[in-house]
Amino acid sequence: MKKVLIVSYYWPPAGGPGVQRWLKFVKYLPDFDVEPHVYIPENPTYPLLDEKLVGDVSNKAIIVKGKIFEPYGLASVFSKKGTKKISSGIIPNQKKQSFVQKALLWVRGNLFIPDARVFWVKPSVQLLKKYLVENKIDTVITTGPPHSLHLIGLELQKELPIHWITDFRDPWTTIGYHKQLKLSNWAAKKHKLLEKKVLNSCDAVIVTSPTTKKEFEAITSKPISVITNGYDVESVSKLAMDEKFTLSHIGSFLSERNPQILWESLAELISENTVFADNFQLKLIGAVSGEVLQSIQDYNLDAFVNHLGYVSHEKALQEQRCSQILLLIEIDSAETKCIIPGKLFEYMVSERPILAIGPKDADFSTIIKATNTGMFFTYEEKAALKSQILSYFNLYLKQNLKVFPVGLQQYSRKALTKQLVDFLNKD
Repeated sequence: MKKVLIVSYYWPPAGGPGVQRWLKFVKYLPDFDVEPHVYIPENPTYPLLDEKLVGDVSNKAIIVKGKIFEPYGLASVFSKKGTKKISSGIIPNQKKQSFVQKALLWVRGNLFIPDARVFWVKPSVQLLKKYLVENKIDTVITTGPPHSLHLIGLELQKELPIHWITDFRDPWTTIGYHKQLKLSNWAAKKHKLLEKKVLNSCDAVIVTSPTTKKEFEAITSKPISVITNGYDVESVSKLAMDEKFTLSHIGSFLSERNPQILWESLAELISENTVFADNFQLKLIGAVSGEVLQSIQDYNLDAFVNHLGYVSHEKALQEQRCSQILLLIEIDSAETKCIIPGKLFEYMVSERPILAIGPKDADFSTIIKATNTGMFFTYEEKAALKSQILSYFNLYLKQNLKVFPVGLQQYSRKALTKQLVDFLNKD
């Protein structure tokens, strides 16, 4: 049986989207004659917790832990709430940032390069050098963000004859929040240099979108494979369908994802159509930025909001399947064309229509169209968006609001794990 060491920061009981990808790969790797060894932090500072995910860890996985120093723990002395938000990716609008938040962002971007988990690199290399030799493991996969984990692979490669693969769940220097880290010219160059060094030193690269592959092909000639996120076959107790015409957004609702055209369209439909007003509900599940909540209030939509806050992954799946419409919002930026949100694939198998808004030529718009799972709109298509919401609402009134997906099997976690194993064997 082939042995593989996976280096990951996010692991149960961590919650949020960063956990799911490798939790599921590890679940299915033994089915393809691969023994997964997973190296994770012993004492991490996770911004979100989901204890139920602990039960999803494969009993065939061999877990290895190493202590980590987390500067976020020290920073929380000054601003526990602000630190937690920043570490979970919610960055306040620049005009509304407090002095402490601005200072934390500057420190995060300029002193902790590539990120605040960089202090885990040196002790991890010392521990894993011995572990790899003792267990006769010659394949190492590092997954980021946090991208400092790739530096563990970089250092191990200098010490041992390993086959090192980097997995980029998100881009590095072109990720949406990178510009908000108040980087000095020196820090920005350092990030670029490290990114280039990692991409050219590893043996192979895995990315989650075609756009990221194209971006990295301009930096490295190493083989790059696109392996998206996906869905798992999960047994979830079913809730009754929402009686209201519910538009649900599940996951972190960041300030930059604030879709004014959606709020404006909904406000107009409520004003123009009393039946719509009587039946409409906006359900928000997960962390929501203050700017998004303020916009909702500005359009007088707050009376229609049901904000559940952060819930377990199981509860999120239940809410997806009982909502009338599922909202998928991405930042309107060229840098975010490559982002394919992990929740898209769970949305697709929920059998509920997806209403998506994002940048022109977004990679995820192609998937939605190809699988016939919903409709996508750019931020310039307000009239078409409003018309589609009304069309969905009329189908809801007739109790005929359905989707008819095609070609979903290719995105199952098991099929994607086979793709991963094929890449490992070929590379």
